[in-house]
Amino acid sequence: MPVYIALLRAINVGGTGSLPMTELKAICEGLGFNDVKTYIQSGNVLFRSDETEKAIEEKLDKALGKKMGKPPGVMVRGRKELEAIAAHAPFPDAKPNFLLVYFLPEKAPGDALEKMVAPDGEQAKLAEREIYVHYPNGSGRSKLKLPALKLGTSRNLNTVRRLAEMAVEMDG
Repeated sequence: MPVYIALLRAINVGGTGSLPMTELKAICEGLGFNDVKTYIQSGNVLFRSDETEKAIEEKLDKALGKKMGKPPGVMVRGRKELEAIAAHAPFPDAKPNFLLVYFLPEKAPGDALEKMVAPDGEQAKLAEREIYVHYPNGSGRSKLKLPALKLGTSRNLNTVRRLAEMAVEMDG
C-alpha cells in the first residue's frame, strides 16, 4: 500500500484554523487510512492508502471541512515525489529554514513568476506542482508578492526533508 503525505492549508498552532494533531490522526483513521502519523502542529500527516491522490485530497478536505466549518485545502504527495522535491531544491546556499516549498493543488502556469514583486531579494523557482521560494531575510517580515502562492501551503526545506525521511521509514 503506497505511503502518502497530506499537507493541509490554514492549519495553525493556535487561534483560527487550529486543529490538534490527535484529531487529524483520528479523522484520517476514520477515513480508512492506515499507519497514520502526524508531524509537528502544522497540518502534516503521513499514511498508507490504496486510493488515488485526488480521491484522498477530496475525501480528507471534505472531512476536515465538516470538522472545521470550511475545507482548509489539502495537497497530497506520494513518497517518491516528496523525496524528489526535497532532493531537487534549488538555491543550494540558502539556509533550509529560509527556503520554503509552496505545495500547490495543481501545476502553476508557466508565467506564474512574472507577477512576482520581491523587494527583499527573494528568489523563486517553478517546479511541477510546487514553487520554491528563498527568503534571504526570512519569510516573517517579507513583503514578497506572488499571487500564484495564494492557493498553496508552504513548508520549509527542513520540514520537507523530515517528512520525506518519515515516508521512507514507513515504506521500510
